[in-house]
Amino acid sequence: MYKAEESRYSKMKFNRCGFSGLKLPAVSLGLWHNFGTNDDFNNMKAICFTAFDNGITHFDLANNYGPVPGSAEENFGKIINGDLKPYRDELIISTKAGYLMWPGPYGDNGSRKYLLASLDQSLKRMGLEYVDIFYSHRMDKETPLEETMGALDQAVKSGKALYAGISNYDAETTAKAAEILKELHCPFVINQIRYSIFDRTIEQNGLKKYALKNGLGLIAFSPLAQGLLTGRYLNGVPSDSRIAKDGRFLKRADLTPERLLQIVALNKVAEKRGQTLAQMALNWVLRDEAVTSVIIGASRPEQVKENLGVMAFPSFTEEELEEIDKISSAD
Repeated sequence: MYKAEESRYSKMKFNRCGFSGLKLPAVSLGLWHNFGTNDDFNNMKAICFTAFDNGITHFDLANNYGPVPGSAEENFGKIINGDLKPYRDELIISTKAGYLMWPGPYGDNGSRKYLLASLDQSLKRMGLEYVDIFYSHRMDKETPLEETMGALDQAVKSGKALYAGISNYDAETTAKAAEILKELHCPFVINQIRYSIFDRTIEQNGLKKYALKNGLGLIAFSPLAQGLLTGRYLNGVPSDSRIAKDGRFLKRADLTPERLLQIVALNKVAEKRGQTLAQMALNWVLRDEAVTSVIIGASRPEQVKENLGVMAFPSFTEEELEEIDKISSAD
């Protein structure tokens, strides 16, 4: 029977989520990959146990994570209702709805019908009475924002979620959503958004500035740019890599000669700091006061441990940050 490491809370920094009372670990675990139907269940458990033993209390899911869609929630449900059950009140469990889950007009996007039905299905798959954060996974221009936010509010007021969140929302829509949820007195605490050395959209569209001013938490996904900001591609393309598989989110065309030169140069900066490239990339995202937490993925427990090494490294110097900016902006 699993017993959590007693020193787990001494290994992690916890950040307040905007102006709310909720704190998240600086590093959270995402179950987007490696928790699907054909993945090894014992490895899934080992990843989750290693994460929690090292202070990762936040496990991030979505209805469509797999493959097949729903299987990540089902597998995590077995873990949370098995070995992790005694620790439920120490955990933050989040899920989302917004992408295609079932046929027909009610299995996608941001309608009240879809969001609330999806939440019920997610809770059933995970065997939970509630999730800590329920997200609208993406903007839906065909559904009134008031309807989508009203569904999040209903999820909270029904007791099926403790907090409301949004994901992949731009600055303008985030501000409108915040106003609606404020009027509804719904605890809206977080926007889950893409952010990395290679993707600085939230700096350019005003979302980071808005979040800081208005007390909204930001949690960054894809901080390693789907693996580009690791040492994985320094010496070619491994046969088992996402690029080799030419997947949906990372293709061979993404690894241009110019991008590879940037990766090599960034790796040299990381080496000077005594870090792996992945650790430095996570450090770079977490250095930002607007960021509450960063989501990592892992295919094995050792990756969790390596990424958590980020907690032991010093802040960046101004010279280092300038060098990273110069490298990442080079054509």
